[in-house]
Amino acid sequence: MDWSSSLDVYDEYEKLIIRMNTPRVVIDNAVCENATLVKVDSANKHGILLEAVQVLTELNLNINKAYVSSDGRWFMDVFHVTDENGRKLTDEGVIGYIEKRLATNPCVLPLFGKPVGLDAVAEHTAIELTGTDRPGLLSEIFAVLGDLKCNVVEAEVWTHNRRVACLVYVTDEDTGAAIEDQQKICKTEELLLNVMRGNSNIREAKTVVSMGFTHTERRLHQLMFADRDYDKLDETGGRASLPLKGNDNAKPLVTVDNCLDRGYSVVTVQCKDRPKLLFDIVCSLTDMEYVVFHATIDSQGPQTFQEYYIRHTDGRPVYSEAEKQRLIQCLEAAIRRRASEGMRLELCTNDRVGLLSEVTRIFRENGMSVTKAEVSTRGDKVADVFYVTDTAGNPVDAKTVEAVRQEIGLSILQVKDDYMHPKSPPREPAIRFSIGDLFKSKSERILYSLGLIKSYS
Repeated sequence: MDWSSSLDVYDEYEKLIIRMNTPRVVIDNAVCENATLVKVDSANKHGILLEAVQVLTELNLNINKAYVSSDGRWFMDVFHVTDENGRKLTDEGVIGYIEKRLATNPCVLPLFGKPVGLDAVAEHTAIELTGTDRPGLLSEIFAVLGDLKCNVVEAEVWTHNRRVACLVYVTDEDTGAAIEDQQKICKTEELLLNVMRGNSNIREAKTVVSMGFTHTERRLHQLMFADRDYDKLDETGGRASLPLKGNDNAKPLVTVDNCLDRGYSVVTVQCKDRPKLLFDIVCSLTDMEYVVFHATIDSQGPQTFQEYYIRHTDGRPVYSEAEKQRLIQCLEAAIRRRASEGMRLELCTNDRVGLLSEVTRIFRENGMSVTKAEVSTRGDKVADVFYVTDTAGNPVDAKTVEAVRQEIGLSILQVKDDYMHPKSPPREPAIRFSIGDLFKSKSERILYSLGLIKSYS
């Protein structure tokens, strides 16, 4: 049997193991007083941790603590979760959805490395853009789409380190469905590429055609990672980083050490806790082709402590200093690129063609720069969120904001500058421990720590 045939047999064996070991999901509200335990046992495969975290993140659940162990062929994970208000999960519909999604592993994760561009899917066309950020860029993008009779259904924009990644879902204004005219697709791609390039020669902009399913936040991480937003630029100019309330934008503490006797690299992260932080970190590790074998997540109060025992997909730990520094930079970028800089403005009104182009034009004409945007349409209503600063990255003057609101409509555009995370009920006291302690414990103690048994005595 030749080598390629051996690999095919091995791949089929791996698939058989996964099919034979259907994931077991248990959702328990009895063990922990202030959180719901979500326990997942299944055959191990690369990316399974991200799949599980993605399911919980899509429901906007808070992951207060988590324990992961996936040595060998088996994956064992426990999440302590609460809803957006810091309460246990009681909705049977939500609980059933989690059980179904995690038990069948239906998460479709977009493959890293797919090109950036226009992606025609069932009901809309997804446009992916990356390039150098600048004031007024979003206004120019929406103006082009409006001129081409592309109706924006949803969109999300992230900016970090003078780079921007944008995912826009559009329909053809004439048909109300995905754009099928290939000439229109090519023209849209060409004009948007010119917008993204602007007058900058710092780094190349991208907009090319691709096919496949897109998970918005997952894809935005991939786009910014592919665009190397973690690199420190030497060029002068560009928007300054605005310190946020509560020091949200403070640099996270990320360290990488080696546990050579076990063959792991140990990654620790300490920073201000926020929703979806675990998802962002696991996304970055997965995109960099690292496998998480053990992990502990402990978010007590406003701070989080996370520890990961990892190896590269080829089985080696992090050896070189250059690889170590790159890993640290990428994790710092993954944590900070979702940060919401500036004042939060919420736009709620009836949907109409050209609305976004008009609103962002007014922002630009009044010297306001969009640092992050979330656009969504439900029926004939829009619910959009914009985070804005002035063109230098400083807080927007109150008089400017009121002038913009007067022009757009006081009842339509609302200032929501108290957007910090809602207060949650106090969490039960817990003793923080390191995964390194688990290596020294007996199996019963591990199971107890993971919440899989109530007592090991």
